[in-house]
This record gives sequence, C-alpha cells and structure tokens, in this order.
Amino acid sequence: MSSPHDAPDLLFALLPDSGIAPDGPDTLEPLAAALQAQYPRAVTLNLHPPLRDVQGRCRWWAGDAPSPDGVAAALPHLMERLRLEAARLDLPWQRVALAGVGDGALLALEAVQAQPALVGRVLALAGGYLSRPEHAPQDVCVHLVHGLADQRFPYRHVVDAAQALVDLGADVTADLLPHLDHGLHPALIAKAMEQLRTFIPARLWREAVIAAQESERPVG
Repeated sequence: MSSPHDAPDLLFALLPDSGIAPDGPDTLEPLAAALQAQYPRAVTLNLHPPLRDVQGRCRWWAGDAPSPDGVAAALPHLMERLRLEAARLDLPWQRVALAGVGDGALLALEAVQAQPALVGRVLALAGGYLSRPEHAPQDVCVHLVHGLADQRFPYRHVVDAAQALVDLGADVTADLLPHLDHGLHPALIAKAMEQLRTFIPARLWREAVIAAQESERPVG
C-alpha cells in the first residue's frame, strides 16, 4: 500500500520543439532526467505536438512560423490536458509547471498569458513570446533561459519580453548563455534547474513579511 509520502507533489508537463519525428528519439529525455533527479516525487509528462507536416514531423501549428491563429488553436487542447492530468494526480494548479523548448516554450509562455490559474511555473528554454507581453501572469514564475547565438529565436526578443514582464511586476528570471545556438543544450538545463532551486517568488516574500509583522505586534 502506498503512503501519502509516495504521492506525486509536482507535475512538469514537457513541450518539445516543432519538427521532431514522432517515432524518433526522446529529445526531452535530458530535461526530464534533470527534473526527476532534482524532484524525485515529481511526475514528468511529455506532451507531443498534435499536427504532422508533409514529412511526418510534429508541429504545434500549421506551417513553420507561429501565428496568432495557430497559437490560439493549439492552446485549448494543451489547457484541457493540463487540467485533466492535475486532477488525476490531485494536484492544485500551483504545483503544475510547463517546461518547453523552442516552439514548445512559446506555447507555454502564451498559455499562461491567455489563462490564469493554469500552472505555477514556466521554464522557457530556447524560445520566446509570440508578441511582447502586455500583462503579467498572476502568481506564475517565468524562467527564460536562452542562448546568445540562437538565430531562430533571437535573444533580443527574449530580453525585451523580460523587461516588459519586470515593468509589469511579474516574477521573472532571464538568463542568456554565450555561444549557444538553438536547441536543448545541457547548459540551458543546468541553469533552469538552478533557477528552480533558488528563485523565491515575490508572493512568498510578501507572505513572509506579513507573517513577520504579525509576530512583532504586541499582544493585548
């Protein structure tokens, strides 16, 4: 019989880049392995793009380039799957995270812009927003990890989005790693794991300050 200590305490839904072969190697295995090593009670779930191009490769949307219509069409299926998996594992949305690479990162970022109370964290590796964010996702920690030599998603767009989120009061980190082109590099994974370990959301700081103030109030 399993004990409560055996129950999953986190769900990481992993979104690969477009263009992978559905019967090819698991491109997200290094990321899943790092997450499992750091969070032994977490569940990692690979969510593959539902569309296929003429070569049979996976796509999140029709065509090579993302578009507002393409992203909007991809979001409902992703959101429904996340809700179903969270309910199956009996996890609140705050204990669910999205980790995406390339187009998968873009989809994860746009998902929390479109839907509040969906996940508590987003890891966006080698990907960026479809358009500059105009509001901060509520109670979501966004971690942007990117290579400076990425030509598919130029880093300047990631920097611009991060600055916009900071100005909007979001919980965001942005790390740019030199000499890395587009792809899921080990250095990106290592930096993402570091941010997960060390970043403290602003809401937790606020709660700690309020608790400290309450404890300092005189009794009576």
